[in-house]
Amino acid sequence: MATHVITGAGSGIGAAVARRLHARGDDLVLHARDAGRAKDLAAEFPGARTLVGDLADPDKLSWAFSHQSLPDRVDSLLHIAGVVDLGPVGELTPKSWRHQLNVNLIAPAELTRHFLPQLRAARGHVVFVNSGAGLTAHADWSAYAASKHGLKALADSLRHEEHGNGVRVTSVYPGRTASPMQAKVHQQEGKDYDASKWIDPESVATTILMAIDLPRDAEINDVTVRPGR
Repeated sequence: MATHVITGAGSGIGAAVARRLHARGDDLVLHARDAGRAKDLAAEFPGARTLVGDLADPDKLSWAFSHQSLPDRVDSLLHIAGVVDLGPVGELTPKSWRHQLNVNLIAPAELTRHFLPQLRAARGHVVFVNSGAGLTAHADWSAYAASKHGLKALADSLRHEEHGNGVRVTSVYPGRTASPMQAKVHQQEGKDYDASKWIDPESVATTILMAIDLPRDAEINDVTVRPGR
């Protein structure tokens, strides 16, 4: 039985991945930002363990984890949580920049640091769910795109550093995916939201599972998933 640590399991892509792994009997450790959310996740995924810590405050994650039991084995660490706040450079505040950089980049780096010993021991896999914005930045997407460009750099560096330890690293770049985050993006853009126009989270989940289930003789470094309709 494989053990997976997952962020963002409460909705969208993260929830789809958690459901698939839970259904096949794998061991889940689901990250939650607070105790209330952890209780909700534990009820939704019976048998799963939870890990509480606020990704928006990565400086305190080490303290939070020191008061909880971390899994002894980690076969995959799936970074799926993310936040977005659109706006032109001339209007985005330092608070908005810090929030997106903390959740989308610094917290994944800190989580990875904490779980590297277990990942090395298991010859595990780190998956970063990035974004098309991690490859190309458009108007009003500067802070989010910067955090996701940084996430690509983190993944690329980690891959080179940990290859000799048998740790695989994959970046997944989904296009617009039907999720609460996408609904928020449309609201910020002043557009009507129609979930049927965008990628189903289950399709991105299929891509992630394909990467972590790939035989050990191969590794998917980067994969882009675009809307097919």
